Amino acid sequence: MAGLTGAVVVLPQAIAYATLAGMPIQYGLYAAMVPCFVAALFGSSRLMVTGPANAISLTTAFLISPLAEPFSRAYVDLVLVLCLLVGLLQLLLGLIRFGRWIDKVPHSVVVGFTAGVALLIINSQIPVLTGISAPRGASILSTLLALLEQARAIDWISVGLGILTLLVIVAWGPWNRRVPAMLVGVILGSFAAWLLQTMWPAQAVVQMVPPLPSALPAFQVPALTVDSMRALFSATLVMTLLGLTEASAIAKSLALRAGERVDGNQEFIGQGLANIAGSFFSAYPTSGSFNRSGVNIASGARTPLAAASAAIWLVAILTLVKPLAGFLALPVIAGLLLVVAWRLIDFDGIRHIWGSSWRADWGERAILTVTGVATVAISLEWAILLGLLTAYLVSRSRSPDPEESKASDEEA
Repeated sequence: MAGLTGAVVVLPQAIAYATLAGMPIQYGLYAAMVPCFVAALFGSSRLMVTGPANAISLTTAFLISPLAEPFSRAYVDLVLVLCLLVGLLQLLLGLIRFGRWIDKVPHSVVVGFTAGVALLIINSQIPVLTGISAPRGASILSTLLALLEQARAIDWISVGLGILTLLVIVAWGPWNRRVPAMLVGVILGSFAAWLLQTMWPAQAVVQMVPPLPSALPAFQVPALTVDSMRALFSATLVMTLLGLTEASAIAKSLALRAGERVDGNQEFIGQGLANIAGSFFSAYPTSGSFNRSGVNIASGARTPLAAASAAIWLVAILTLVKPLAGFLALPVIAGLLLVVAWRLIDFDGIRHIWGSSWRADWGERAILTVTGVATVAISLEWAILLGLLTAYLVSRSRSPDPEESKASDEEA
């Protein structure tokens, strides 16, 4: 039953995340199948669910879109190669027992990065939600200027559908455990879009999701070449660090709640094998999902078989609902992603970092600010590197000078 609940929850999420990653929607669903099953069998966490995730999806789009046009065949091929390379590197790091070093990544870097990613998600969905024309990957300032310049061309029907979806998801919160709020929001929002187009076909023109070509992922070998490896070198490093940091943080958080222990190296191996296997079955890079893991626990999961059965249930559900995929409206998916982005921001973590005294936590604030601003203003890969560099400089400034320590020891 926990697996069935997880499969129902991931259905709208996977479609939204695939759109966010610049991939056709079926690839988000495929990423919730084989990687989820493999990570459940070989990972260390008993309760974490692996699959498409918000930060991973947006990072994929930002890293690969400069190399190929999103949603194109060339773009998909590069993403599948990226998934394979990330999996191989994760597996290697697990085998050489690199898991303990992931603890060195400060929490403030993760909080700042995810907050910046949330703003980028919102920015990426404004053109879809309003119907304005803006280049993909445009900065927040460029999108706002385009919104002002094209204010008269805003599609208020799309805006209304997005807001309706958002309100339904929020209002359905108290019954989320019985029927997933995101699923209800997508169904009601898409029904409203269909109703509008049926009643006023000339006035209500809503962008729809293309139909699913297949409910099952086909086996294919990623087009790994020397040129693709060279082009994806920096992207592989960033995605590996981000994926492992996210998965390790979620696994440890769940282990603390359940009173269990997590082997970081084994989790690296599980995530690596999941991405390697996924790359051969049309999956883009995956990681741990906190939302799905929370649903997994709330549904009564006790062993990794709950996550594994979720992948099997998803295949069965997709076989039944495949003909209905063409009724999904893109503004509805945009409204869903706005909810995802808002929930991605760790407001408690930000308040904790900024709520302490300035002298005590000035370093954590600096790390959080640099990482968050760099994520929004520069690029995702540089944001992580600048965050880690800031953390290193802060730690150096806090550590006592060796000469002074030696002198004080001699005086004592």
